[in-house]
Amino acid sequence: MSVRKKKLINQRETILRDMLQGLASAYPEVVRLTDDGLIVRAQPKAAGKVGLVIGNGSGHEPAMIGLVGEGLFDVNIPGEIFTAPGPDRIVAGIKAAERGAGVLLCVSHHAGDLMNAEMALELCQLEGLDNVEMVVLYDDISSAPKGSESERRGTAGLFFVWKMLGAYAETGASLAECKRMAERIRDNTRTLAVALTSCASPITGAAMFEMPDDEMEIGMGVHGEVGLGRHKLLSADATIDLMLPRLLEDLPINAGDEVLVLLNNSGSMTLMELYILHRRVAERLAQAGVRRYKSWIGPYATTQEMAGFALSLCRVDAELKRLWDAPCNGAFLKGV
Repeated sequence: MSVRKKKLINQRETILRDMLQGLASAYPEVVRLTDDGLIVRAQPKAAGKVGLVIGNGSGHEPAMIGLVGEGLFDVNIPGEIFTAPGPDRIVAGIKAAERGAGVLLCVSHHAGDLMNAEMALELCQLEGLDNVEMVVLYDDISSAPKGSESERRGTAGLFFVWKMLGAYAETGASLAECKRMAERIRDNTRTLAVALTSCASPITGAAMFEMPDDEMEIGMGVHGEVGLGRHKLLSADATIDLMLPRLLEDLPINAGDEVLVLLNNSGSMTLMELYILHRRVAERLAQAGVRRYKSWIGPYATTQEMAGFALSLCRVDAELKRLWDAPCNGAFLKGV
């Protein structure tokens, strides 16, 4: 695990710039790279609608650069590798997203992201930008116990918020309504992840953590944060049998409820493995009487080449299903 991983880059100092230029050149009809390093919609949202902004450390692609576009975010503020963007850059992102109805700053709950976002809001107040709200998003059941949900980390399950909130903002909903919708989707979402191997920092080439070949980590965070602890490597079915009941119990999700399912590839899991895992998820949900509305399987929030996955469930009703099915057009998320 201490061996340096191979990466096809140019200079370490230009990784972020080169990646953003590559994205913008690949999808010019969807996004544009600004001079100050923001990813913004190529065609801005109509005036009079709430702008949606999110900042994050890079290294988790396609989150969040691939989720900017019609029906999604208006602006992404990419930080350096695994490092939250600073307050000044967040303020610049907020200004870029303003369309006359206010801006909602979405924060995936991690210490650096939250601290910098709070500082950015203070700067907004000093500059007279008073039509800005912040919503803190979290979903990882391994990072804090039931009853302490606000202390949990934001992980891959926030994909549900990104998609449905983006659709809701397109309807002309007010800033307060958008914030309430983000909280509603967040509060109906639960995630638990598994890591099988580490990944390497593209800056240093060093492994993020050590993992014996015969072990797995249940609940590991997107930066290698400790979850529920190490476990001997299990089969696909046994892994789902360990994870799914915890998710169903935590919300709780009961017989007759309807859910969206996300199996998020942490980086280097194969589709073969993910489909085998999904087979068991669908089987166990059916046994529990929980209806599965739709499933998404693939890399939406990664940690470089980490082998592992996150299983996320979002309980939905008729309104949330309409938002889920609304059109969108991002570099990595189209249609739905």
